[in-house]
Amino acid sequence: MQRIVGPEGMQRLSDTGVMVLGLGGVGSNCVEALARAGVGRFVLVDRDVVEESNINRQAIAFYSTIGQRKVDVMARMVADINPAAQVDVVHALVLEENLDELLAVHARNVQWIVDAIDTISVKLAIAKTVQDGGWAQRGVKLVSAMGGGNKLHPEHLRFADVYDTQNCRLCRIMRKEGRKRGIDRLLVLYSDEEAAPATSTDGAPRSERSGLGTMSYFPPIMGQMLASCIVRDALGIERR
Repeated sequence: MQRIVGPEGMQRLSDTGVMVLGLGGVGSNCVEALARAGVGRFVLVDRDVVEESNINRQAIAFYSTIGQRKVDVMARMVADINPAAQVDVVHALVLEENLDELLAVHARNVQWIVDAIDTISVKLAIAKTVQDGGWAQRGVKLVSAMGGGNKLHPEHLRFADVYDTQNCRLCRIMRKEGRKRGIDRLLVLYSDEEAAPATSTDGAPRSERSGLGTMSYFPPIMGQMLASCIVRDALGIERR
């Protein structure tokens, strides 16, 4: 990397701080890529533990880590990649009710917030809180990951303002509800691919009847793309 960006670029990355909300398939792979790029400060937020069903897509999911807190596994991985990195872990569920306090306490030294949360109401609350809480004026930027369920073709992934997106059910809901809440803009990573038809397994538990599955490569590619957005921004490289 230093051959490409030089010592000054590497220092910029070392001085960059990122808060990642959600360490699932997208968030965990984003953190891993950022750590390998030399990003120097992380705030990792998640309340879940690793489950067997996570193994097909999450950077922290192995049989050896099942049952462990995701924030702890992720922090160990970052330390193993870059021992010089500063890592703060927050083992908590991100809710509308605790967002103000969460950001006030933990986002003071970050330049980027990555929303890798699944819940739509929380995603909207994050966008609204960052916009209206003065975080943008402090130089904090937000990027939000949209859905990757039942998607097969990663070449359809792209960055856009949520109000310029198309052919994405989650984006459509975010646009509608975002207008109601007065959200002016929101940078998102989304896919305009028509999702594969939903299916469900007979006799599956109610919690597993959504019909949405995930290809092993799709969330990791999303995480890598989110990392690329942050790295390029730190280096002053404009997105195409």
